[in-house]
Amino acid sequence: MAAIHEPTSSNHYPATANGGDPATIGKSLQIKGEVIGSESLYIDGNIEGTINLPGSRVTVSRDALVAANITAREVVVLGKVSGNIYASDRVDIRSEGSLTGDVTARRITIGEGAFFKGGIDIRNADQGKNKVVVVGNSGDQAAATIVQAQQSALKAS
Repeated sequence: MAAIHEPTSSNHYPATANGGDPATIGKSLQIKGEVIGSESLYIDGNIEGTINLPGSRVTVSRDALVAANITAREVVVLGKVSGNIYASDRVDIRSEGSLTGDVTARRITIGEGAFFKGGIDIRNADQGKNKVVVVGNSGDQAAATIVQAQQSALKAS
């Protein structure tokens, strides 16, 4: 009989929006295909395909490798993601995170030391697109380059 993993207070997973523990894909798990659901997800393993959790939070841990397009309310990247991210609220690429792909969200945070290669499409619920916001240290060269590229693209359109 397989053991059932019960979350304990010693697990350091981020809480879901409703206060419950997120579903977890463990370090030894590899998934190829489509992940669909309505609860938040903490990824510690490998996923290849698509992740579709539109009302939930997806957290990619430091050890995780994700080669997938992600649709969620909120995405936090601590590990490595290759694929596009669509977030109805925000994307947070932490200092140890890596994202290669395009981001569409209302808000994005790129931590100092994070790796990001791709485009950013900031969407405001009231105004549609065309609003560029970059949050980070003023000395962050990557953030400055992104803002310059986005401003050039906006002027051209």
